Amino acid sequence: MPHLKPQVISVQTHLRDQVANALRANLIAGELRPGVIYSVPTLAAELEVSATPVREAMLDLAREGLVKAVRNKGFRVSEMTDRDLDEFTEIRTLIEVPTVAHVAATASTEQLETLRPLAQRIVEAAREHDVLRYLEADHRFHLELLGLAGNQHLVEVVSDLRKRSRLFGLGSLNETGRLVASAEEHVELLDLLVAGRAEEAEQCMTRHLAHVRTLWADGRGAARGSGGPAGPARL
Repeated sequence: MPHLKPQVISVQTHLRDQVANALRANLIAGELRPGVIYSVPTLAAELEVSATPVREAMLDLAREGLVKAVRNKGFRVSEMTDRDLDEFTEIRTLIEVPTVAHVAATASTEQLETLRPLAQRIVEAAREHDVLRYLEADHRFHLELLGLAGNQHLVEVVSDLRKRSRLFGLGSLNETGRLVASAEEHVELLDLLVAGRAEEAEQCMTRHLAHVRTLWADGRGAARGSGGPAGPARL
């Protein structure tokens, strides 16, 4: 039996995850623009790492649908059409709105209140123009809320869908303060759930997803309208 080196594997995996997170951050900020092809050596040089973790991270992003491999050239950042945006919103609405109603009927006040710090963190991050912290807290809030329904497969489906519908170009929109209104809807939704107002909670979730759809579209436009390709942020 071979003598494996788990520490080496762990370090490599950790670096791969760091690189993937850095690339996602640049996609969100609009630094890596839809339609542009980026080579692995160029990205590795910008991030000051070797090519291997960059290639592995880009393959992870390709599996999420965020980029597409271009033979002998690198990876092209995927573009989302209006139809893509509409379909993502439709799927999330079909899943999340009735699930919110189920949570309103079954979750205890104590379970719901565990989400309060996340809802407040989302608002704070939006007010402080911290896009990455906003998205991290938003991601956790939605998945943990859905998790209260007790269906882990449903949570995994929504998690994958959220990865495929990243808010490209959101960095520029955040500077206008437009994220704050969307952020505050998380607190409103939680208050309605705690109060047991299921129908109003469903309406709030439907409205929130519609607002997210608008942010997607505007973020995509901002990413397209930015200047020439910029280098990714350092790790």
